[in-house]
Amino acid sequence: MEDDCLGSDEEFYTSDQEDDYSIEGLEESIDGLENEDSDTPWIPPKGTTTKVITKESLLVAQKEDLRRVMDLLFLREHHARTLLIHHRWDVEKLFAVLVEKGRAFLFAEAGVSVVEHQDSEPLLPSPTIMCAICIEDVPSNEATKMDCGHCFCNGCWTEHFVVKINDGQSKRIRCMAHKCNAICDEAVVRNLVSKSHPNLAEKFDRFLLESYIEDNKRVKWCPSTPHCGNAIRVEDDEFCEIECSCGLQFCFRCSSQAHSPCSCLMWELWAKKCRDESETVNWITVHTKPCPKCHKPVEKNGGCNLVSCICGQAFCWLCGGATGRDHTWSSIAGHSCGRYKEDKEKNAERAKRDLYRYMHYHNRYKAHTDSIKLESKLKETIQEKVSISELRESKNRDFSWVTNGLSRLFRSRRVLSYSYPFAFYMFGEELFKDQMTKEEREIKQNLFEDQQQQLEENVEKLSKFLEEPFDNYDEDKVMEVRMQVINLSVVTDKLCQKMYDCIENDLLGSVQLGIHHNIAPYRSKGIEKASELHCGTNGVQTSNVPFLPSSDEKEFLNAFDHA
Repeated sequence: MEDDCLGSDEEFYTSDQEDDYSIEGLEESIDGLENEDSDTPWIPPKGTTTKVITKESLLVAQKEDLRRVMDLLFLREHHARTLLIHHRWDVEKLFAVLVEKGRAFLFAEAGVSVVEHQDSEPLLPSPTIMCAICIEDVPSNEATKMDCGHCFCNGCWTEHFVVKINDGQSKRIRCMAHKCNAICDEAVVRNLVSKSHPNLAEKFDRFLLESYIEDNKRVKWCPSTPHCGNAIRVEDDEFCEIECSCGLQFCFRCSSQAHSPCSCLMWELWAKKCRDESETVNWITVHTKPCPKCHKPVEKNGGCNLVSCICGQAFCWLCGGATGRDHTWSSIAGHSCGRYKEDKEKNAERAKRDLYRYMHYHNRYKAHTDSIKLESKLKETIQEKVSISELRESKNRDFSWVTNGLSRLFRSRRVLSYSYPFAFYMFGEELFKDQMTKEEREIKQNLFEDQQQQLEENVEKLSKFLEEPFDNYDEDKVMEVRMQVINLSVVTDKLCQKMYDCIENDLLGSVQLGIHHNIAPYRSKGIEKASELHCGTNGVQTSNVPFLPSSDEKEFLNAFDHA
């Protein structure tokens, strides 16, 4: 069975439980719903803000963090980069270490050597120095001294850098001196390597540039296939779902398709279960018996309990033991297997029960994902209906409730579809077997399934009303459909929120291992769309000013292009 990827969603509860919601609250929700597509720009709520980082804006994103560290600690750029790479580009963590343990510890731990001052009477330079690596005297202008104070000939430095770059250690190349923890100046590395190995110098630059993404827990590549070339940066919570500018929606934490209210572990297990042949094996266990000679599975196709395999071996269907061929309808000559084998019966019954349970949840999960694919075709149909309705002379010329209702349908259907894999693992024995008693599990399952059923009923009602041919209705009938769609949209939204609250607080929040099953929060307006990080001539964010890199930055971009 293949994975069912859901498309981009865009935005709605009616039910027989309308008494649960006040008229005033419904009217407020309707007002908010009808104004969703107004000319007033939507201001995102506080919380996770996300940015799309393109190839052009990668340098700017990196320089934002570099500038913060450089300004606070009065450092050169390569020292700031060394600190940030060591702390995986977590500026807040870097500042916390600075406050708690001091500047000296921060620098020593990361391998940063900063020359605070020089001697008042510097020694006169010697025309030659002896390199401690190759034990040869070389002219002083053919040797390089690092910030840590160690000086070796350029040839030895170059060979050291080449080996480290080829080994994939470009981001933290340490000094060659024994027990020296200092990180080499990236400008020196680039200068020496580019003279004899220009391709490796480009590789070195590319590794430094991509470190901002590869080593940064707040930044991840978009997992699109083929790859769009974008990375996504979040500000706070990594448990979130993002829509890249290429249109792909994905879970930021595990980089798989958006799957809340499933946790990442639940979705990983479910996707694997749907992909592999584990359920086929279950079917074989339930419906076949292995031949005692060749061990191939044999399916019984008649009433007689003497079965013959294609290899020619006859065996008893009841116990699986090899037999002769002489038999009557009720017995096999010289063979008796009337004794009860409890373990075999238990294993077969358990396999059958597990298979039926999986089929129950998978069929409903698949039904809703299939509905999303079919209902996505509604968009074009609804746009045609709206166009026809707008041409008619009517008091009602605002049909945003239709498109908003369709968006809500997609979002609610998506939540509903992933609620079935969640329930499969939440109330099964794979993850939380010892976390709940049988009675507790039954109570919580009934609570969850009641909410799931309410959501399902209202989603189906919303789908039904959106398929109405309202372009052929008179004004009164259109108003009736409009109120039903708006009402159902509001109720469905509140039921989705209620289900998420139940999952986070009553289900996952009450089990000991629930902390390992955090889920992305519910967003009424749908999965957050990441906005592009724009670049200006001075390396700061702007609205629509094109990015003009400096000469040093062009080196980074050229290296990135050759990747």
